[in-house]
Amino acid sequence: MNRTTRWHVLGVASLLALLGWFAAANFVPKEVRERSAWIPSSAIRLGLDLRGGIHWVLGPDFAAAIDRELDATQAALRERGGEAGYSVENSLVEDGVLRVTVASPEQVEALREDADDLGVLREVGVDGATLRFVLNDRWAQDVRERSMQQVLEVLRRRIDDPIQGVQESVVTRQGKERVLVQIPGGQLNRDQARDLIRKTGFLTFRVVIDQAPTEELLRQNYSEGLPEGTEILTEVEGESEAVVAAYLLPKVPDLTGDYLTDARSRLDNRFGWVVDFVFNSEGARRFAKLTEESRGRQLAIVLDNRVYSAPRIDERIGGGRGFIRGRFNPEDSSKLAIILRAGSLPIPVAIEEERTVGPALGADSIRHGIRASILGLTLVVLFAVVYYRLSGLYASLALFANLILLVGLMSMASATLTLPGIAGLVLTVGMAIDANVIIFERIREELRVGKTSRAAIRTGFSKALWTILDANITTLITAIVLFQYGTGPIKGFAVTLSIGIVTSVFAALVITRVLFEIYPGNRPAESLSI
Repeated sequence: MNRTTRWHVLGVASLLALLGWFAAANFVPKEVRERSAWIPSSAIRLGLDLRGGIHWVLGPDFAAAIDRELDATQAALRERGGEAGYSVENSLVEDGVLRVTVASPEQVEALREDADDLGVLREVGVDGATLRFVLNDRWAQDVRERSMQQVLEVLRRRIDDPIQGVQESVVTRQGKERVLVQIPGGQLNRDQARDLIRKTGFLTFRVVIDQAPTEELLRQNYSEGLPEGTEILTEVEGESEAVVAAYLLPKVPDLTGDYLTDARSRLDNRFGWVVDFVFNSEGARRFAKLTEESRGRQLAIVLDNRVYSAPRIDERIGGGRGFIRGRFNPEDSSKLAIILRAGSLPIPVAIEEERTVGPALGADSIRHGIRASILGLTLVVLFAVVYYRLSGLYASLALFANLILLVGLMSMASATLTLPGIAGLVLTVGMAIDANVIIFERIREELRVGKTSRAAIRTGFSKALWTILDANITTLITAIVLFQYGTGPIKGFAVTLSIGIVTSVFAALVITRVLFEIYPGNRPAESLSI
């Protein structure tokens, strides 16, 4: 064995040892991997179809996003009216249409010109002094896209919360208007996950105007109707949902949760489980000013139109810190803290498709997948050894090395293995021998024309190179497209297939060549076992 061959053998052996080390980590319990300083912590993750869990397809309510944008536009028109030569008497947003009524029909043209200047509205009708608008197509699409990105970001923060969130979950876009959520089994039950997803999480602080034990009693105080710009919200008792207090509050909040930077649940000796919150510098300034101006009054803490508590303000609260108490149990306080940390959803989302996968089905799939891989591997090895003899043994060794490389790389990348991914693994085992077959047939052709074994091996690998690359590159491109545009199980198949193609080509062109360098190498062999 010459010096070059030694370096080739050392390089291949080192690579196999490294990736074999990562592959072996999959057989070590997760707890041991995390405690160990030398066992790799990364390993192949099991997909939802193998591990079990919750699969949801969510539909964001884009109509709410459109209405919210029209609300903002309506406010802008009211503010600009005096300078633009019109006065807004009335405006209403309903079902994606903004109706604006000005003081007289003569002001309609001024309103129309000002609306055009905004660049977001399209007129759809006029009735006397009332103009009807919708968002123009470009702006409506922009609103939908921004809302989708915000929904994805908030859901990811809620589900993948670094303190109490779900590990190895999936939150991704499915098509243009759907969100795919996959939560592995054993981390959250379905009800907990539903609450995390469905709560909008819009936190507000509002100074209480009036209160009563029930909504009916409170309304009796306002027989002629509630004051303009106010609404009644209730505080309820935990799981019983019994109303414990009703509050008359301003519709426009005095402070919102947009300024929050952190929220944590804790056990308080006096109030039980509470949620501590922290404002940023601007929020702290506003909160201090609000509490100073509202001494002696109650401050309602409202989340998604539900009052969680309404403590009395006895003094100015500085430092930007406070807590929410609301008859919480540990799960409720934890859930609320996660929602507040993640921020509010810009629009509601609805569960449009729901599937629950049991872990027993996943274990059965893994068992059958392993059996299929072993059977495929055995048949391929038998064919190779019987038909190509010693060269077939080399191909079989390269095939085993290919599996080590494949599992090792997937482990390093913490790739997710799905049921279609197992199919990709079995397919890789079956296809891995193809490159060797091409090489061996090229070597046989060279031997038939009378070349020596060394020359035939060298020429066979050289001639087979581009044929192997052409065939595998086209398949790799297909796998990349599947990964880019596929979702869930399709991505799992694409990942396994992509890595398998790369490792198969490497094993055939490099590892098999190194084995031929070892034997026959530079020996003057009269014949080649092929």
